[in-house]
Amino acid sequence: MADYDVALSRRQLVRAAMASTIGTTIEWYDTILYGTLVSLYLGRQFFPSRDPLTSALAGYGSLFVSFLARPLGGAIFGHFGDRVGRKATLVATLLVAGLCSAGVGLLPTYDQVGIVAPMLLVTLRALLGLSLGGEWGGSVLLTLEWGNRARRGFWSSWPQIGAPAASALSFALFQLAALTFGRTSTWAWRAPFLFGLVLVAVGLYLRLGVLDTPTFTRLLEARRTERRPVLTVLRRSPGPVVLSCLTAMGQQAPQVVFGTFAVVYATTVLRYPMGTVSLFLLAAGVLGALVTPCWGLASDLAGRRRTFVVGLVAMLGYSFVYWWLVDTRVVSLFLVAALLATVVGAMTSGPQAAYVAENFTGRLRYSGTSLGVGLGAVVAGGPAAIISTALLQRFHSSTPIALYLAGTCLVSLIAAALLRDRSGQDLAVEYDEPSGLPLAEASV
Repeated sequence: MADYDVALSRRQLVRAAMASTIGTTIEWYDTILYGTLVSLYLGRQFFPSRDPLTSALAGYGSLFVSFLARPLGGAIFGHFGDRVGRKATLVATLLVAGLCSAGVGLLPTYDQVGIVAPMLLVTLRALLGLSLGGEWGGSVLLTLEWGNRARRGFWSSWPQIGAPAASALSFALFQLAALTFGRTSTWAWRAPFLFGLVLVAVGLYLRLGVLDTPTFTRLLEARRTERRPVLTVLRRSPGPVVLSCLTAMGQQAPQVVFGTFAVVYATTVLRYPMGTVSLFLLAAGVLGALVTPCWGLASDLAGRRRTFVVGLVAMLGYSFVYWWLVDTRVVSLFLVAALLATVVGAMTSGPQAAYVAENFTGRLRYSGTSLGVGLGAVVAGGPAAIISTALLQRFHSSTPIALYLAGTCLVSLIAAALLRDRSGQDLAVEYDEPSGLPLAEASV
């Protein structure tokens, strides 16, 4: 029986890792694809203007709407994740996110229906943001709570593979659609969004086969689920929520800028061929998917905070090196810049998932994790492309953008110095309570 339980746990852990990775891939696939196509198609299709950068700025504003909705989504789905279960909530977030993303590919443009077009687009972005507000936290918990204590950082880093994997997938499918339909065809940008339905189908198949996590199962058996988890986590753990938000700045802002705005900058300002940029970012995405779990494993060996801080320091310095490489207009150096960006970014994203989630006790973990990183999306990921575009318009230089990214890393460094490292924490213990008893004992 013990051997059977071990085998079952291993199967569930592997399936949970795959299901979580698919979910976060959908999340970042839409974000990176949308951010990339803003400058090429969506800006002028939905926010027409004589100035391409102005259209792009308006397009990034609609992208910001999805980030702005994430804390609310984190509160809504965090409530159900801590009350109903991780699995059921993640099935709901996956369906909403996938259908909204595919819906973008079916929208009429401004030339067809006028102001209704951007209104529909913004509505879909808001609904997408709500669902994604609950997606990341739940995906991380699915692997964190199925994993063992010694390798939680490694398994929790699998959902973080979603960002580089989505980068590779989005650029590959965009190039395929452009070659198939022609770059001037409306299907060059519609088809990649519709492909999101395939990802949803795969994700549903995997998630429906995953059992709820042992942590949540014990909470149900002990009748220890929280009635109002969002209010409780804000009352009992406001510090970790705020610090989780601030630690996300140095991870999310560079990720969004290097993955979306850099495409606009490279193709419109520096005149790199779009095909070359897409190919390089595709290669960078594949590399990022390979190295992210390595940094998650490093956090198991060296500690979450230490690994995360090393990554932030590296990103702070690389914020300047990246733009220096890109601004040379040498194609080979642009490839080097793209590859290094994903490796340095993995140094923060790899340990981040476990580092944040472990700071919240089991019955409040979904709500606390989702709220913290959701608020980080508002202050970091959401405005990153808008701020970068505005800085470029104002100063016509990449140096202010480098300073901005370095500033986000500095804020995260301060927050990381204050956020506890709970690498060895026993997840079977409700560690915000004085007794510190395992759930099985506390229910007696």
